Amino acid sequence: MPNLKPPVTTTAAARAYRERIVAALPEGSRFEPLMTLYLTDQTTADDVARARSSGIVHAINYYPAGAATHSAAGVTDLARTYPALAAMERHGLVLSLHGEVTDPDVDIFDRERIFIDRHLTQIVRDFPALRVVLEHITTTEAAGFVRDASAHVAATITPQHLCYSRNAIFAGNFLRPHYFCLPVLKRETHRRALVSAATSGNRKFFLGTDSAPHAKDAKEGACGCSGSYTAPTALELYAEAFEDAGALDRLETFASVSGPAFYGLPRNDDRVALVREAWTLAEPDPQDSDAVVPLSAGQTLRWRVVDN
Repeated sequence: MPNLKPPVTTTAAARAYRERIVAALPEGSRFEPLMTLYLTDQTTADDVARARSSGIVHAINYYPAGAATHSAAGVTDLARTYPALAAMERHGLVLSLHGEVTDPDVDIFDRERIFIDRHLTQIVRDFPALRVVLEHITTTEAAGFVRDASAHVAATITPQHLCYSRNAIFAGNFLRPHYFCLPVLKRETHRRALVSAATSGNRKFFLGTDSAPHAKDAKEGACGCSGSYTAPTALELYAEAFEDAGALDRLETFASVSGPAFYGLPRNDDRVALVREAWTLAEPDPQDSDAVVPLSAGQTLRWRVVDN
């Protein structure tokens, strides 16, 4: 993710971060980090050209300033990004979008819809050859926009937005901070629209976990941060959603085929297997404030990932 502290805004910073990741990998690992940059008002066409020529940067992320955790350096005015967007279109670099407005007078549940109306429609119109991924979509309107747009527009869908509606944040009349992410979970009608899109077989929609491993004390404090930690059980949760929709035969395409195809990357030839086997996701030690609590901790899941 580019929204680190400090944010990864240059190819040099992305290269240094990649080297840290590679140095931490176990011997013999085949994991390949795919780097992205953080788009700001100051990103230039030359920055884009350097990113593309590096061979390690595959996308540039657009965060409206203040839209998510550590997004203060994000875009404040779409017009200021036009030189960078034009260069991205020219060089074939993907624009990855956190699609929300941040106006204080806009209801938090309407931020994605209004972003599409105000900004995404304009971007797609003015840069028709720019490849765009609307990340972690949450609404019926977003699914419909992507479905009806050109082949240059795609979207990712997270496990939390497929499996849970906004009721999960307040289940049992308690505030459940680990279900608070941005864009926030929406109504059940929107969740069903996302399931329909994900399981449709349309290759514009593919996996994107938006996994956020915030420590427990950062999530459960008086001003807890947004983000759900889904990495440990993402495939299991996706499998539940696809099974409930009667579309398990389409899970592999959604998870492993459509994303690389859109980015022009080779398909991963490693494999995992999912087995239908009930198990309970352990909860971390409640006394460990530095622990990271995975989404669905304490719940029984129907699927388990095993090595193939």
